[in-house]
Amino acid sequence: MEFISINPFDGREVGRQLAHGEAETQEILDRAGKAFLEWRKVSLTERAALMARAGQVLRENAPKYARMITLEMGKPITESLAEVQKCAWVCDYYAENAARFLEHEVIQTEARASFVRFDPIGAVLAIMPWNFPFWQVFRFAAPTLTAGNVGLLKHATNVLGCARMIEEVFQEAGFPDGVFQNLFIHHDQTEAVIAHPAVKAVTLTGSERAGSSVAALAGKYLKKSLLELGGSNAFMVWEDADLDQVVQTAVTARMLNSGQSCIAAKRFILLDGIYDEFVTRFTRAVAKLRSGDPLDPQTQVGPLARKDLADALQSQVQRSLAAGATLVYGGGQREAWHEPTILGEVRPGMAAFEEETFGPLAALIRAGSLEEAFELAERSAFGLGVTVCTRDTEKAISMAGEVSDGAYFVNELVKSDPRLPFGGQKRSGYGRELARDGMLEFVNRKVVFVK
Repeated sequence: MEFISINPFDGREVGRQLAHGEAETQEILDRAGKAFLEWRKVSLTERAALMARAGQVLRENAPKYARMITLEMGKPITESLAEVQKCAWVCDYYAENAARFLEHEVIQTEARASFVRFDPIGAVLAIMPWNFPFWQVFRFAAPTLTAGNVGLLKHATNVLGCARMIEEVFQEAGFPDGVFQNLFIHHDQTEAVIAHPAVKAVTLTGSERAGSSVAALAGKYLKKSLLELGGSNAFMVWEDADLDQVVQTAVTARMLNSGQSCIAAKRFILLDGIYDEFVTRFTRAVAKLRSGDPLDPQTQVGPLARKDLADALQSQVQRSLAAGATLVYGGGQREAWHEPTILGEVRPGMAAFEEETFGPLAALIRAGSLEEAFELAERSAFGLGVTVCTRDTEKAISMAGEVSDGAYFVNELVKSDPRLPFGGQKRSGYGRELARDGMLEFVNRKVVFVK
């Protein structure tokens, strides 16, 4: 089998990659198991130094990596460059903080000494998506490898050029052979990989369907799993909000990465008193966005990563309109290209409210009161993040418990940060990435008791 990546902007072939056969896959898995036996013995100081070097490699080659990201999935080149820089940041972060995160946790008991130590567990399989093809991988790899585990990457098949470059980053940084490897395999081979004795855990960022399937396999073989799935984030605007500031934040929150982000703002819940004014200002700002060739630094909105993704988004637009939503702006589609689109008067039951919309579509929802706004925010199968925009920050903080999402941002778009735990609730998955939490997801919390 051969995987082919296609540039969504012009339909041209970017590259091809032969799939690994069964024998080759087993060889990669066996190599990972052997590499772990040596890698876990490498001092934390040396592992951290290698991770810092990976950050340097990313910065030194950022234009090359960014170009591959843009060619394979259509992200505007300025955003691709920012993504590579963020990957370098996460490498630096764990290089600098790993010793503190993995320090023994002393617990006072009647023992002469009692503490918890954090040991690596083995090979961790990462099943990663195409929308942030470098960042999703590095936010897993930086803490996982620094902790002493080894990594196996099954990347999305439309960004395997990115996957090859990521493996090269670790090779150039000086990581030993087998510590980070690609698996170019079809999803039918996933069970055999999870079942392999060298693989101790699996982390997946992707769709609900993929997450459910992988979690079932992990459970079958008693392997730990972490899932970061979809989202339908609410972006609440209270009547006292500074609309000049809020509108700019809202445009970025919805249109970054051409709207292809699990943590993008998707449901804009607007209090009655500012609904019409927000719609006017937001529409004006979206209309100014420049669409075009994603390799052009002036481009702000590129194509979606594949035509079928644009088709799915267009279906959600049309079904929402048929159910009574109003078309405020945009709505057009051509191949993988979907216009930035704004739907007004969206209500529960409509596709734009109930489903995750993965593209440049903003659903504007009217709320008659603050209580109704929070009820609408919580009325979702997903639970990744919420934004609240208001001048009354103390009141906003006091209401953080009203929603069950994994993140609650006041006057800022929901975003991942190496210093903060990241993850969701409900159908958005479970477990936490980044910060100390992310490093401790894949370690053995070992109790040591000395009488």
